[in-house]
Amino acid sequence: MDLRIFTEPQQGADYDTLLTVARATEELGFDAFFRSDHYLSMGSADGLPGPTDAWITLAGLARETRRIRLGTLMTAGTFRLPGVLAIQVAQVDRMSGGRVELGLGAGWFEEEHKAYGIPFPKEKFGRLEEQLAIVTGLWETEIGKTFDFEGEFYRLSDSPALPKPAQDRIPVLIGGHGASRTPRLAARYADEFNIPFASIEDSERQFGRVRAAAEEAGRAPDDLVYSNALVVCVGKDDAEVARRAAAIGRDVDELKANGLAGTPAEVVDKIGRYAAIGSSRVYLQVLDLDDLDHLELISARVQSQLG
Repeated sequence: MDLRIFTEPQQGADYDTLLTVARATEELGFDAFFRSDHYLSMGSADGLPGPTDAWITLAGLARETRRIRLGTLMTAGTFRLPGVLAIQVAQVDRMSGGRVELGLGAGWFEEEHKAYGIPFPKEKFGRLEEQLAIVTGLWETEIGKTFDFEGEFYRLSDSPALPKPAQDRIPVLIGGHGASRTPRLAARYADEFNIPFASIEDSERQFGRVRAAAEEAGRAPDDLVYSNALVVCVGKDDAEVARRAAAIGRDVDELKANGLAGTPAEVVDKIGRYAAIGSSRVYLQVLDLDDLDHLELISARVQSQLG
C-alpha cells in the first residue's frame, strides 16, 4: 500500500509551507506529494496569504526534492488550454527527472472562476475528453512528426508536439463518482483511477465499474492502479485525535465514519479494508499543514505497519 500526502493549499498555505511539507514527505518515506488545483478557499477558511498555482508550485518542488512523485488531484481542465498544459507538465517532468503524474478533471468550482475571470463552460465533460486526447496525443507523437486534432472544442494543426516529458509515459490519473462516463474515460486514458472521499462500499462499486469499462475497451482491468483519497486525522490516543480534529474544525465521529481517523491501529485496520477491495494507494488529505508531528506519527506508526 502506497501512502501519499495530499494537500489543499487554497485553504491557506504559501510556497514555503508547501516546501516544508514536501520535504517532510520525502524524509519520512512517503511515496508522493500531491496538491489540489484551486484558486479560492472553501468553507470558513480565509485562504491567507492567498492561492498558489499548482504547476508553479510543482515546478519549484521538482528542483527542491529528489525522490518523491509529484502531482495533482486534480488539475482543473477549465484553467488551462490542453496544449499549454501538455507543455507545462512535460517541462516540470523534465525538471524533476521524471517524477510527475497528472491528475486531470473537468473543473467544478464555479465561484473561483468568477473570482478570477476564468471562463466556466457549461459543457465540461466533453472538453475534458478532448483535453485528455490532446495532452496524451502530444506526448506520444514521435519527435520529428506533427500532431493534429479536430474536435468540437479544440483544434490543433501541425503541432511539433514538444517538449517531451522525461518519462516515456507520464501517469495520468482520472477520478470521480460518475457511474458511466467517468469509468469509460478512465478505461481509455488513465493509468490510475482515484475515487475521492468515498466509503469502502462506494469505492468497491466504482472500482467494479472501472474494471468493467476496461474489459469492454479491451484492456486488462489490472493495468490500472486503483486508489482512494481520504482525510486523515491520527493521534497516539483519543485525546490527541480530538485535538487534531478540533484543529481542522471537524468532528471525530464524522472523521472516523468518512475518513481515516483514530489511533494508528484503527487507521491501519481501515486502510486494510480499503486494500481488501482493490485499493493499492491512499492519498492522505492533510488539512493542518503546520502539524509536522502528525506526519511523523503516520510514518512511524501507520506506514511502518503496511509493508
